[in-house]
Amino acid sequence: MAGVERLKGSITPIVTPFKGGEVDYETYAKLVDWQIGNGCHGVLVNGTTSEPSTLTVDERNRLVDVAIEAADKRVPVVAATGSQSHAETIALTTHADRAGVDALLIVTPYYIRPPQRGLVEYYSDLGSRTQLPMMIYHIPGRAAVTTDLQTVKAIKERVPHLVGMKHAVNDMGFVTQMLGTFGTDWRVFVGLEELSFPMLAVGACGLMNAVGNLAPRRVADLYEAVEKGDMATGRQLHFDLFELNQSVFFDTNPIPIKYMMKRMGLISNNEHRLPMVPATHELEERLDRVLAHAGLI
Repeated sequence: MAGVERLKGSITPIVTPFKGGEVDYETYAKLVDWQIGNGCHGVLVNGTTSEPSTLTVDERNRLVDVAIEAADKRVPVVAATGSQSHAETIALTTHADRAGVDALLIVTPYYIRPPQRGLVEYYSDLGSRTQLPMMIYHIPGRAAVTTDLQTVKAIKERVPHLVGMKHAVNDMGFVTQMLGTFGTDWRVFVGLEELSFPMLAVGACGLMNAVGNLAPRRVADLYEAVEKGDMATGRQLHFDLFELNQSVFFDTNPIPIKYMMKRMGLISNNEHRLPMVPATHELEERLDRVLAHAGLI
């Protein structure tokens, strides 16, 4: 599993820009380049912030290809290849593996609400199809399924290249349990903005936060401060980012993010695919105040 040690820091889940209803791959490549130029430690393709459930398999695969080309080996590229469908997840995972990504992030299959033994079989099957470093994406609020420690242990026993988890739930105890069970090399990525500093302090290896689309340098600085043991700076950045972090969830992610990126001139169109819709006028005014306070407009 060459390169696992590079899976750390701020790995931004980049939004999917649309133009006239189609994926705007040219702008996506520019966003990857902008992220790297502004301090991110990696990019995540087709994360929740990318609205992947509104994309076709072909579109998701092409985004992986574009990200790999745009990153040009400067930072790791992690592909989120999970779906509610096992067959789709296999197709997405196979493409990402062959395309040359550095690692895979696979969400617990959403809507289905499988039993824990089903999750063990699901990840074990996927793990048998690739040797890339693999991580579980744990987001019960979206997927409606929670993964417990015994399940993760059972998967790890059958998939030695399972290296960690993106943990997007308010459960600090589970982070401690995982690190205590699997050791400090276990990769825990924070998936909830407001918990970035405390989870890093406990031992998380990095962040996969939507707010990185807006302020990649500040998010990277937070990680780097904690990594150096400069907790005072990390704590200050935690408070500096707090309002911006909260704004991400003023509406369903990435509705606020896309509006703010348009206001910042990062994307030219604030488009979504149904059932996602753009921000309301009232939300726009609220987000403008956040951006102004953060010095981003």
